[in-house]
Amino acid sequence: MRQYELTVLIHPDLEMNLQPALDKIGKIVETAGGKITKEVNEGKKRLASKVKKQEFAVYYYFELDLPKGKGVAKKVTDALDIQDEYLRHLLVTVDENRLKMEAKRKERKSEDDSEAEEETEAEA
Repeated sequence: MRQYELTVLIHPDLEMNLQPALDKIGKIVETAGGKITKEVNEGKKRLASKVKKQEFAVYYYFELDLPKGKGVAKKVTDALDIQDEYLRHLLVTVDENRLKMEAKRKERKSEDDSEAEEETEAEA
């Protein structure tokens, strides 16, 4: 599996009932053989310029796992292109080197936290 990040700008009129639009994204990803690992609603924001005559959009961020292979990411983007609910979308691969660096950073932080706890206990 390869990791991807997907950002979708959802039509502002759907702000009160986002679930059907989000369910469609879930179905598109599942049809491509992938799964959504993280989902973040970043809220309604003003766009820098109008997109499809809209000044605002609801930003949604996803982290996906999609199978490796030709055309899998293209299938997802093509399916998103034909939906009216989404003003824009961007699907990018996650850099594996960045993931390794973040994992090392978390590991070091947890080691530092445990050392700090040991020092605090020793002082008490």
